[in-house]
Amino acid sequence: MTTDQVWLSAAGAAALVVALGALLLSVAAQRRAARAEQLVEQLAQRLAALESPAAPAPRPTPDDEAEAFVITEVGAPRTHEAVPVAQDIDGRLFADIVARETVVKAASWTAGLRRALAPETRNRIRFAVRQETRRAGRERRSEMKQALREFRARERADLGPAVGEDVA
Repeated sequence: MTTDQVWLSAAGAAALVVALGALLLSVAAQRRAARAEQLVEQLAQRLAALESPAAPAPRPTPDDEAEAFVITEVGAPRTHEAVPVAQDIDGRLFADIVARETVVKAASWTAGLRRALAPETRNRIRFAVRQETRRAGRERRSEMKQALREFRARERADLGPAVGEDVA
């Protein structure tokens, strides 16, 4: 094979790889577009359901009010208070609420970090760690001494009086 043939075969292989990649990319784009269309359709259905007028609640008749007699209301004038209905808020108010909440959270985090990283807190933690380390070392040394005492007592008990005495 000549170098020209090698270069041509390499270029052909590169072109094949590029074409294959383009094919895969187009298949992925079609799938993504189909998913997007399906999502748009679902959102349109949900929006239509939300924008459809709701059926008004039935108004109570005077006969219903007579049946709803409650003994605790004896002597009190009957007043019906209107229940406040949630209202839509505009985008600026929503953004303001979200921004304020974010700022409050960030400020509380900052205050907590400032307090946690304060020199007094770090010194208190350092002191507590040093104190605990010293206590653990003392406890370890006392356990070691107790273990050595028990070990030496067992050795003395095993050897008996004959080893340490000169009978002659």
